[in-house]
Amino acid sequence: MDAGRAGLAGDPRFRFARRLITRPAMAGSEDHDSCDEAAFHGAEARGEFALSWRAHGLSYGIPAAELSGVDEGAVVIVNVSRAVIAAAERLAERVIVLNITAPVPVLAQRLAARGRESAADIAARLRREAPLTAERAEIITIMNDRSVAEAAQELLAALRALGRHGS
Repeated sequence: MDAGRAGLAGDPRFRFARRLITRPAMAGSEDHDSCDEAAFHGAEARGEFALSWRAHGLSYGIPAAELSGVDEGAVVIVNVSRAVIAAAERLAERVIVLNITAPVPVLAQRLAARGRESAADIAARLRREAPLTAERAEIITIMNDRSVAEAAQELLAALRALGRHGS
């Protein structure tokens, strides 16, 4: 995602939505907005999120304002849980799911390298991986089992193709 964001910086056709997460900002992790559970629940109760979900003991939300421009043809890239794809499909006429994945051993190694979860937590997380389904969204899978540069080029090509379609 960071490589996609960097590769499309300055292109007004694309926006990367910023998530609100009940996790403090940490060096080396996703740049996001943080809050505690009470603030998150308050924002959710006030209807401030276009999408919200719980995963890995945290709460995640996409503020509705982050989707501005979708109706005018902007490509808004949103990092979400598989569990909210159906809700995302109700938010826009066209929804594309970019499934960036890797084989389980590679995912396990990468999760361990982040240092945020124990080995047992990582194993449990990988066991409960939900199937990827969509009612009407197109699914594009990018296998991220090679260099970051190679996977980033595939991601950028897919995103740029979406930008051409929306123009």
